Parts: sequence; C-alpha cells; structure tokens
Amino acid sequence: MSRRANQCPLCNKQQSPDFRPFCSQGCKDRDLLKWLDEGYRVPGPPADYEDSVDSFSQD
Repeated sequence: MSRRANQCPLCNKQQSPDFRPFCSQGCKDRDLLKWLDEGYRVPGPPADYEDSVDSFSQD
C-alpha cells in the first residue's frame, strides 16, 4: 500500500486501525458533521421538491 493510502483523508496523519480510514475519533466526527451539514455534494441538476412530494402522495 502506498504512503498516501495510509493517511487520514482530513488531516493527512497516520491512520489508526480503530478509526480507519481516519486517524482519530475527532476526524471521524468532523467527516460525519460535514456530511450532515451538506458539506459534501454530488453534482447534478437541482431537485424539485414539489415533484418529489407529488409522486409520494399519488401512492
């Protein structure tokens, strides 16, 4: 495995086997908070909220 593959994706410190792929619980929690706060996004067209609500109400 390369040296880069053994690094934490957030802070580039050495990974810990207990928190893999992160180095600590702190980095693991920061990554989760970034997902919950919509810090990570998948590119694509904007979702239309009303269309998605209408499709559920028709069932």
